[in-house]
Amino acid sequence: MTLIRHFLVVVMVLGALIPSSARADFSAQAVIRGFYAELSETMKQGPQLGFGGRYIKLSPVVQASFNMPLMTRMAVGAGWSKASPKEQSDLIAAFSGFSISTYANRFASYDGEEFIVIGEKPSGKGIIVETLLKPKTGEAVTLNYLMRPDEKGRYRIVDVFMDGTISELATRRSEFSSIVRREGVAALIKALEQKAKNLGAS
Repeated sequence: MTLIRHFLVVVMVLGALIPSSARADFSAQAVIRGFYAELSETMKQGPQLGFGGRYIKLSPVVQASFNMPLMTRMAVGAGWSKASPKEQSDLIAAFSGFSISTYANRFASYDGEEFIVIGEKPSGKGIIVETLLKPKTGEAVTLNYLMRPDEKGRYRIVDVFMDGTISELATRRSEFSSIVRREGVAALIKALEQKAKNLGAS
């Protein structure tokens, strides 16, 4: 056996010995379950953390679970091609900050809410992961996630459907494209930054 083949066999054996729980799982449902676990934990600590603490705690999982560059491009629409590389980078940063701020604001405390992953189904070039947000009392809310593999083959969220049908990106695109059309890309960046600031203050 050559040295290279011996090395590969050792790597394969060691890999087999690693518990499955220790291996990174970037399948569509696993990403959503991981996101929900961190979101639930943050909600339980929400009042103690405050907005700033929730933002810091949620930032890594939101960035890992959502394909922010693709979502930004889709949300901006035709205006994306008009932006310079620097403006595109600033748009991604501003949209990411706004998105994290939205979760940090919206899920500020825990009152027995349960996040339930139902299953998945194919959708075009991606997968729809179907979930429910079940409050302690009242009716459950359907939250479905459109997910596509990124350049590394890891599934990440590219859109969220409220009540199973209302596309968050379609709503954002209508608003964002209007700002770009009237005032330009710089105005959209400023608007997103202001929105994030307002969420932190509310």
